Parts: sequence; structure tokens; C-alpha cells
Amino acid sequence: MSVKLDATTYVHAKPTTAHAYILPAVLDVLDSHFDGSLENDIFDLGCGTGGAAAALAGRGYYVVGVDPSSDGIAKANVNYPELPLNVGSAYDDLFREYGTFNAVISLEVVEHVYDPKAFTSTMYDLVKPGGIAVMSTPYHGYLKNLALAAMGKMDDHFMPLKEHGHIKFWSKNTLSTLLLDAGFDNVRFEYVGRIPVFAKSMIAVAQKPLREGVGAAVISDSIRRLRSAG
Repeated sequence: MSVKLDATTYVHAKPTTAHAYILPAVLDVLDSHFDGSLENDIFDLGCGTGGAAAALAGRGYYVVGVDPSSDGIAKANVNYPELPLNVGSAYDDLFREYGTFNAVISLEVVEHVYDPKAFTSTMYDLVKPGGIAVMSTPYHGYLKNLALAAMGKMDDHFMPLKEHGHIKFWSKNTLSTLLLDAGFDNVRFEYVGRIPVFAKSMIAVAQKPLREGVGAAVISDSIRRLRSAG
């Protein structure tokens, strides 16, 4: 299904401020996963103006990316003409067009998505069996939300007046459930920017089972364990 999206307009093609604290952790995750392997192709779902994709390509990874913003992709193509970055979204049949990858990343995107289940279903289809999905999003834990409310910062944080702002607010439990329901397993988290309890963002790393259906059998137990762990 192809959906036309009224997407973000970008001022420049530089990496975002969030990339300063997210990208180092993402690179560590990817380097650890690939461990020197030549099988190092990555799909960037929601690549924006290509800043993260360019950083990954500079690290030696082969990167393909899409973003629904034609403005963002135009800037990406000017600044990184060597990278295959195209207009597209998770609502398109990306698997048919691009195939599968050893890793799929999506940085600070899922909080903008109207249909997160369709989004993670597309991520799952794009990941090769045994590969990983790496997703970052602003962290919303109870203590952080309480602190924001106490300081009168909730409006600034939730950005209700900003066009194309955040519409989904994820906790560890809800993001875990989203990924597990999509078929991923072995979900783990890293927290970046500030100490974990007040982290700016969290990074979820999830694996696609080597055999279809293997992860589904343990989803309920995994969700229970994640919830009990807080």
C-alpha cells in the first residue's frame, strides 16, 4: 500500500542534534553485531537528509535509505549523491523493492508514525533471518515524565503545537511489545543522553529469528519478563 505523506521540510542536511548522542551507541551495536563480517548491508528507514546513513557509509557499511520527505531526500541527494537514498515510507512495499538486509535502523522516527504496527511489520520484512532491527526514540519512563511535569516542561517535550511533531510516546514496555508482536525476539535496550532514568532517548535492539515463527512461541513469556523487570 502506498500512502502519500505530508512530510517534514528540512532546513539543512546535517546530522541532527540527537545524532550526537545516538549514533555512537548505534555504531557500537552494529560493529558488535557484524564483528568484522563482510555481510554488512544496512537499511535506514526514515533516513531524513541522510546524515546517519552517511556516517554509517563512512564506517564502511553499505547503506540504503528511504524517507517520506521529498525535501529531505532532495537535500540528501545533493549532499550524499553516492548513497542510494530515495523517497519512500514504511507504508510502501519496501521488501518487494529493496529485498532484505542484515540490519535495519530507524532513528527517532517511530514517535512520528501513525501506524506503528505497520511500521514494525515493514522493518521485520526488511531484516534477513538472524539480522537485527535498531530503533531509537525519545525515552518516556515514569520518573522522567514526573520530573518533566514537576518542572513544567511537558508542553516543550510533547510539542503539541509543532507541525509533524511527536504523536506516540514510548516506554520500554510498549516498545518491547511492539517489536515482539512484529515477530522479533531478544529485545534489549540501551539508554543515551543523561543517566538512564532520565535518558533523552532509548535504543531498542531486536533480532529476527533464524526460522520464521520461532520468536512467536516466546513472545508472551518475553513480554511478561520485560514488564516484571520494569
